Amino acid sequence: MPHMVVVVMGVSGCGKTTLGQALAASSESAVFIDADDLHPQANVDKMRAGSPLTDDDRWPWLAAVAAATNAIGHEDARPAIAVVACSALKVAYREVLARSIDAPKLL
Repeated sequence: MPHMVVVVMGVSGCGKTTLGQALAASSESAVFIDADDLHPQANVDKMRAGSPLTDDDRWPWLAAVAAATNAIGHEDARPAIAVVACSALKVAYREVLARSIDAPKLL
């Protein structure tokens, strides 16, 4: 479990990845996760076809984001920081992440 999780949120193209990578690079114990890399292939195909994702498309993706985040720090006893770039534009998406990520601090 990470000691702290920083979720960088925003719309597409706003710099989430750039900011998240810079934040993670500023600490030896930080790991960067780009939530876009965790979309299932069906979501990727849908987005490539120009179709918007539905909430039903996003729930499993958000679960994958939480699982990847929760895996940070398990292999090392040192405190770990997870920096996650994730759109999470709807309140419901942010609530799912907040409930699903096991960290003492979620920013």
